[in-house]
Amino acid sequence: MITVNEIKERLNKRETLGRLAWLYCCDETESRKHAERYLHVLNMLDEEYGEHETAALFSASGRTEIGGNHTDHQHGCAVAAAINMDMIAAVSFNNQRMIRMKSEGYEPCTVSLDDLDIHTEETGTSISILRGIAHAFAKKGAVLSGLDLCITSNVPGGSGISSSAAFEVLLSTIFNELFMEEKADYIELAKISQNVENEYFGKPCGLLDQMASAAGGVIRIDFRDPKNPDVRKLEMNLKDADLAMVIVNSGADHADLTDEYAAVPYECSLAAKQCGENYLRDVDEEVFMMKLPEIRKNCPDRAVLRAIHFFNENRRAAEEADAIADHDYVRFLELVNDSSHSSWEYLQNITPAGAIKEQAVAFTIALIRQILKGEGAVRVHGGGFAGTVQAFVPVNMLDEMIEKTENVLGKGSCHIMAIRPVGGIRVL
Repeated sequence: MITVNEIKERLNKRETLGRLAWLYCCDETESRKHAERYLHVLNMLDEEYGEHETAALFSASGRTEIGGNHTDHQHGCAVAAAINMDMIAAVSFNNQRMIRMKSEGYEPCTVSLDDLDIHTEETGTSISILRGIAHAFAKKGAVLSGLDLCITSNVPGGSGISSSAAFEVLLSTIFNELFMEEKADYIELAKISQNVENEYFGKPCGLLDQMASAAGGVIRIDFRDPKNPDVRKLEMNLKDADLAMVIVNSGADHADLTDEYAAVPYECSLAAKQCGENYLRDVDEEVFMMKLPEIRKNCPDRAVLRAIHFFNENRRAAEEADAIADHDYVRFLELVNDSSHSSWEYLQNITPAGAIKEQAVAFTIALIRQILKGEGAVRVHGGGFAGTVQAFVPVNMLDEMIEKTENVLGKGSCHIMAIRPVGGIRVL
């Protein structure tokens, strides 16, 4: 750690502003706003826990799914990226065996380093993740000491950009940097984060979100062996393709949709089991098609359609990764649009079952298709049913697209995203 005074001085220096411009894919004027965010969270630390002589700053990004809609839980392939929205923290040591955490907008919480076991009453809370991350690093041999940390974020919750993964990767990065002599790599940090969300937070998530947040840049992931996924970095330059990536808030939230999300992996696995496997990745597609008469007797048709989506989408994700690697953005946009149609027609994660009055994601996709008039691409983003839509928009249509979309969905519903070059990071 370095002195708080030195951090404050360095946040105003051109070298630091240049580093922040690189991290956030912005110009120097915008980088000054990010420097102010770090100064703000540093001041939070003293306001919440008293003055500290030394401190450190950390950042972890949100993520966007680019290809492979609902393929990861069936051990398939996906493409994802870190984005330039993030969660940041100011951290300092304290002389207690306590981790004290204040996230802006939430009540502070405290975890004793002498009590890192699972507390069932904490399921679904941020303190469960803090306790779980501390436990994971203690198991790895880290000698932990007391910490004070304050966190702020510009990753919108419930936006499909995965504020939860950013939070987990942020804490994992902090513990890795401060307590580990032999640093864990980003794959290990992602696994730690996922395990904590599964075991302590109580959500049976896959590894995609945490891997994208921890890795940075664009990655292709093959989950055939989910404990040891094949992760490869890709170079994607949307500016060279005259494209902008926009995440659009449909205006519907994820409340009361747990059953809809749970039904997707359940029905996919139900279809796989008709061929003697637990996951569709292990099913021979030709065998599946030959057994369709028998499968339809034992499975709802929606499960069969979702399986067909998986087979096609799994291939498509690999082709999207190849198109990105080849900088073939014409082919990439074709594949994104194909994915969009498959999610709507086969996977059926665009509208909650039975919904008639409110079909926000479906409407948002249709609206943007009308605006783009066959240019670019638009697809459901992430889990679906509510939340956000992802659009790849030709730069010469960007202003028009945002103006017309926000005229219908409301000001601030569109967010232009850039791909962040690194994952969890110690700033300065």
